[in-house]
Amino acid sequence: MSIQRDDFPTDFVWGTATAAYQIEGAVREDGRAPSIWDTFSHTPGKVRNGDTGDTACDHYHRYREDIALMRELGVNAYRFSVAWPRVLPQGRGAVNPAGLDFYERLVDALLEAGITPWATLYHWDLPQALEDTGGWPQRDTAYALAEYAAVVGQRLGDRLKHWITLNEPWCSAFLGYGIGVHAPGRQDLALSLQAAHHLLLSHGLATEALRAAVPGAQVGITLNLTPTHPA
Repeated sequence: MSIQRDDFPTDFVWGTATAAYQIEGAVREDGRAPSIWDTFSHTPGKVRNGDTGDTACDHYHRYREDIALMRELGVNAYRFSVAWPRVLPQGRGAVNPAGLDFYERLVDALLEAGITPWATLYHWDLPQALEDTGGWPQRDTAYALAEYAAVVGQRLGDRLKHWITLNEPWCSAFLGYGIGVHAPGRQDLALSLQAAHHLLLSHGLATEALRAAVPGAQVGITLNLTPTHPA
């Protein structure tokens, strides 16, 4: 049986998705500060072949070419993530205008191409400055995410209505703080449980911040769900 595009509802969303650290590159440009993935990937033995996101797909410079490819593919939505350390290099406090300018250019170019932007606020790239003060095991990090959400929402919310707070918080908590195979590479079950709690708290706080900054915002969370069948 063949499946055609016309078999789907007219409001079905055909999209593609990326994460900032996986594609942007430009890790030292325009005021961006390191994230935990910059630190982790540059630590010998942590990543196969010593690969890093320093250049990646160079989306930071080539986003217009990438949008042209999306149009060729026929997608009508693009889910990207905002790099927290590009917008708030220290995780909170002083905003980096150049960082926000990039995402404004990206959103405007998507809309010009007829592609609806969907933004993820956190796709695993915690500013290293926040990790240095304890990271996700610290409750204060949840409030920092809400502050960051408000900053981005206030700047882009007049054009961007689809928001995702966190990408796969299970991975951030347990792969990052429990078994240490993801950044920041810590191995402590107690810390991973604290991180899980604070990540979910941050989702709630960021949702409130986004709804306050962006009237009519649609806010969700991306979870890596696993079906389980009884023996």
